[in-house]
Amino acid sequence: MIQRLPVTMALSALLASATGLPVGRGRKPEDTIPPYYLLYAVPAAVSGAPFSDLNEDASFVYQVTSVSGPDPSDPDSHGVADQAEWMADKARTAILGRDPGTGLWLHQLVIPGARVIGRSLDTEPGATNDPSDAIMSYVQRFRLDLTSA
Repeated sequence: MIQRLPVTMALSALLASATGLPVGRGRKPEDTIPPYYLLYAVPAAVSGAPFSDLNEDASFVYQVTSVSGPDPSDPDSHGVADQAEWMADKARTAILGRDPGTGLWLHQLVIPGARVIGRSLDTEPGATNDPSDAIMSYVQRFRLDLTSA
């Protein structure tokens, strides 16, 4: 059985290292101001063999919320759609990007006991619709398909 926590930890580490931005798992990263990412594990629906089957594949969906915020040096500033979209582009490249020469992932997901066999963009609802918000966000959901290593 593929455990979810190691997958979550590996994805969080990949997103932080590939983008250079802080990542909070389900909440704002401590002692940080925007921009940052929020990573949520979306509840999984399962089918096929029972969880006790150690050789069963798994698919997990994660939501990545890009959080744009005001410029700390400008008290009248606010989050902007351009920054949220730039962050979404960085997240998409970090998780889905491939080397054009080899076809390999640009950033490996190292998960004990599991091997990633597929990555895809599950849905992308996009940005908040009110540009007057002090903080703007952009939502993406990614699907990771895994098999036992």
